[in-house]
Parts: sequence; C-alpha cells; structure tokens
Amino acid sequence: MQFGLLFPGQGSQHTGMGRELFEEYKLARETYEDADRILGYSISSISFDGPEETLRETRNTQPALFVHGIAAFRVLSESGFEFSVAAGHSLGEYSALTAAGALEFADALRLVRRRGELMHEAGLKRPGSMAAILGLSQAEVIEICDEASRAGVVQPANLNSSSQSVISGELVAVEAAVNLARERGAKRAVMLPVSGAFHSPLMESASLGLSKILAEIKINRAEFPVVANYSALPVREPEDIREHLAKQVLGAVRWEESVRRMLSTGVRHFLEVGPGNVLKGLMRSVDKEATVLSAGTPGDIASAVALLDRQKVT
Repeated sequence: MQFGLLFPGQGSQHTGMGRELFEEYKLARETYEDADRILGYSISSISFDGPEETLRETRNTQPALFVHGIAAFRVLSESGFEFSVAAGHSLGEYSALTAAGALEFADALRLVRRRGELMHEAGLKRPGSMAAILGLSQAEVIEICDEASRAGVVQPANLNSSSQSVISGELVAVEAAVNLARERGAKRAVMLPVSGAFHSPLMESASLGLSKILAEIKINRAEFPVVANYSALPVREPEDIREHLAKQVLGAVRWEESVRRMLSTGVRHFLEVGPGNVLKGLMRSVDKEATVLSAGTPGDIASAVALLDRQKVT
C-alpha cells in the first residue's frame, strides 16, 4: 500500500512534543542528538521542556517542528511504509522535501532555522498582521482582499479549505478585510497573534535571504513528488524546488489545491507526520473518504503499523 505524507506547519507545536519518540526509538533519539549538534544548542530541550514562550518564537518553532517530523518519518520508514507523494503546510514543505530526499537533514535544519530568523527580521522591518476567516469561500476572501487593498497590502496567506482561509498584510488593510468579511457573513473573522505578515509581500527581505542560501546548498532530485505550496504543483527537480521555496514566503499556501493534487494521483491513505491532527481535519473537509492517520507519537505509529500489517495480510 502506498501512502502520502502530510507535514504540519507553525501552530501545531506544543511543549513536550517529541519526548516520547526520543525515549521510545533509537532512531528518533539519534535524530534529536544530531539536530542539537548541528544547531549548536538544544532544540530537544526546547521541544521537550519549553518554556512555551521560547518554543513559540519562530526561530525555535520552525526547527522544533522540522526535527519532530523527520524523527517520526524515519521511524515510519524503518517500519516498512512506502510513500509516493508528500506535501507540507508552509514550514512543513521543508520536512516533505527532506523526507523525499531532496534536502539533506543537516542542510534543511540550518535552512529552517535561518528561515525562521529571516521571517522574524522581515516582520520587524515591515510590521504586519494576519487574520483567520471562516465561513466564506476562497473566491469571496480573494474579493475582500482586493477591496481592502485600497488601505494597504493584504492578500490570502493560507487557502486551507473551501471555507477556511487566512489573510496577511499590513495591519490597517488586514483589519479592513476582517470588517468586510464580517459584513459579508463570515462565521468568524479574527486577528491572529503573530509576529509578522507571513506569506505576503511584506516578507520580501526573507525571500531574498532564502534565495541566497538556497543557491548555495545542494538539492537532489526528489525521490517522489512533493506538491509545492506556492503553485500546488508537484516538484522534483532541484531548480524547481529552489524557485518554489524562495517564493513560498511571499505567496499563499494553496493547501486545498495541494490536497486535491495528491488525491488525483490515486493515493487514498495519508500519514500526518508531526504533532496534532490539523491536516487530518482539513483533509476531511476536502474528501471524507480519504484516510489520514496521525503519526507523531509512539502510540500513533503503533496504530499506523498495525493498519499496514493488516493490509499486508489481506
């Protein structure tokens, strides 16, 4: 049985994530030990013990989620799973590319750490905000952003499902869009507590910084397709990957399109590799028949392996 991989992004983190993997599996423990050595500080301690405020800092959240995802992925791979396609939500795209062999673990970890720093710095240079809008179609959200852009920069940042989106841009424009969304009948339109306008043109300096780093690191041809956030198209070639990663922080995460692209390959079973089950919920809004198993703890992995074993028998 072929599986698809889903890797979550920021917002899925919590203090204590990865501790059980570290304690249960030698391969996961080695992954965390390697990460601590590569980074020169203990991302494992921040992941396991916090404090929460430290883990929530973008420069720590991103490598913490990346290491957790790769530790769990390595355990799954060793357990006999085979994968044919992958996608990751924002930061999770780096995990997906590493799982597909396009990025080496050490390079990807340093890149993710620097990505978090660059995004934080971009947020200081060009302050902005983000907001979640529920209950309006993507077309309605795009139209609202177009209208609100008279007040400043604002655009869709995450197109998660047919009725769940996130917008990003300059504070006054995001607030204007939120007010318009409420007037148009949104179930919820709320400002988010973020440190910058991620996935918007306000991240231009971060994109430029990433482009320079990406030009210097080795990228391999991916072993299986990774559906890119920026285009919702599968990428495998090194230059395509470089281009998409640099643009990713500027454009919307086209998640619903990405999921539909994965489903179009015929894959019906997916593993959400990381903490939480946010992507499982989003899959349910796209295709209720697709199976998504959480794979962030030893218990999750044991359940997934049991399913794989049953399928082999039948």
